[in-house]
Amino acid sequence: MNEIMDLQFYNEIKSILVAARNKVYSAANLAMVEAYWHIGKSIVEQQGGEARAEYGAQLIKALSEQMTADFGKGFTVANLKNMRQFYVTFQNSYALRSELSWTHYRLLMRVENEKARQFYLDESIKSAWSTRQLERQINSFFYERLLSSQNKTAVSDEISALAPAKAPEDIIRDPYVLEFLGLEPNASFFESDLEQALIDHLQKFLLELGRGFSFVSRQKRFTFDGRHFYIDLVFYNYILKCFVLIDLKLGDLTHQDLGQMQMYVNYYTREMMNEGDSPPIGIVLCADKSDTVVKYTLPEENTQIFASKYKLYLPTEDELRLELQREYNALEAEVAEKDN
Repeated sequence: MNEIMDLQFYNEIKSILVAARNKVYSAANLAMVEAYWHIGKSIVEQQGGEARAEYGAQLIKALSEQMTADFGKGFTVANLKNMRQFYVTFQNSYALRSELSWTHYRLLMRVENEKARQFYLDESIKSAWSTRQLERQINSFFYERLLSSQNKTAVSDEISALAPAKAPEDIIRDPYVLEFLGLEPNASFFESDLEQALIDHLQKFLLELGRGFSFVSRQKRFTFDGRHFYIDLVFYNYILKCFVLIDLKLGDLTHQDLGQMQMYVNYYTREMMNEGDSPPIGIVLCADKSDTVVKYTLPEENTQIFASKYKLYLPTEDELRLELQREYNALEAEVAEKDN
């Protein structure tokens, strides 16, 4: 702190803002959770008079179509089924807590043991667990380990070291909250300044190649079991008739990065391909001061003919490596010039 402002004064101001952000976080989350609970209750009550299973499926499908038209994303058939299950699992509305987000509840619904579920709910509130912390505890059978452990303190303390705690500002990054409020997520939320500059350049570079690239999306999100995944850039190549998925890594390239891209490719193969499309292609880029790595992830059903064809229309590994390295060096030089 400088001479004009002391630490105590700054901490007072900081606590005011943190408290206000906490209020916004809690209010938005509770409003969303309560709304989804009541939607689930209404669905259950509407389905109650009909024994036919197909009626329930048709009702949710029709509701999804109308709500998506009126309110946008967030009301897929899968999400409405989650809301229905939410009410079935937590039929007592007193279980709805402002400290817990929709993602918390989606994770808790997967816990079949009622005592374990209540334990995770209570601990999430008491210890202010983030959704990552809660998911880690559920997946590592924390409840069962705690019951059988003689050193309960050590078991309880491990979560803080393994996963970051939640922060009030996370509300602006939570896609569920943004969808509920009718807001579009900003791609820059998920990118550092360096990543944003490199992705900007890659987007422009690929569109200027003149090899059939059409821009589709940036920071494209899809969700599995309450976990959100983001693909940095998605293009469609109308010559190859396939999606091209690009992910940028600023650190060392790992096998997890390649596995994640394979998951993206599989997702687009099963969920996003249209009739007549060729299988999607994934490209993982690793930008580092000392090295630039490019890895293509071809679909599992890839044929040699298609592998040969894509090389004619996609940039080569050398082209991507040189372009990425050139832009990386230019950005570093710009930063160094500003520092001087």
